[in-house]
Amino acid sequence: MDFKIAVLAGDGIGPEISVQGVDVMTAVCEKFGHKVSYEYAICGADAIDKVGDPFPEATYEACKNADAVLFSAVGDPKFDNDPTAKVRPEQGLLAMRKKLGLFANIRPVQTFKCLVHKSPLKAELVDGADFLCIRELTGGMYFGEKYQDNDKAYDTNMYTRPEIERILKVGFEYAMKRRKHLTVVDKANVLASSRLWRQIAQEMAPQYPVL
Repeated sequence: MDFKIAVLAGDGIGPEISVQGVDVMTAVCEKFGHKVSYEYAICGADAIDKVGDPFPEATYEACKNADAVLFSAVGDPKFDNDPTAKVRPEQGLLAMRKKLGLFANIRPVQTFKCLVHKSPLKAELVDGADFLCIRELTGGMYFGEKYQDNDKAYDTNMYTRPEIERILKVGFEYAMKRRKHLTVVDKANVLASSRLWRQIAQEMAPQYPVL
């Protein structure tokens, strides 16, 4: 197979990480007989410094035309320590998620026996751990209406049914391939948005029966 990968090295340790990531991906593709090519693009603070936009159009086009995106990191202390900054590196990450429809973050959690003794948790708690954390990325507080002045600020935490259904579908489908157990984490006793999450999760659950 032929793969085209967009490489977004970003900021801080990002460029250092991306070099190793490219080396690993190249080695894996060579081992299994695949061809891989890379297109490098700017994002984050690096892109702000160069073109004034944390996710410029050229970077979006590179990502859109690739089979996958190898993204490292964005952020810079000069923005972290300036709450008045109107353009921020993290806006590039959010723009990438929104424009490319990257609504599901899949984070596997596994332990290696040779490293269990390094865990701050008791060995019997972490030994053999194997689960997935699935996080919604394009709705809620990060993308809701925002306001800030010198005395007041708010971020609106809004979700729609389609946004909730599609991420729950991802969660249920992964669960059915594994141990057929899905835990939906919410704060339904306080947040109306969480109550909608729980309602929709309960509505969808019968579609994924535990055998």
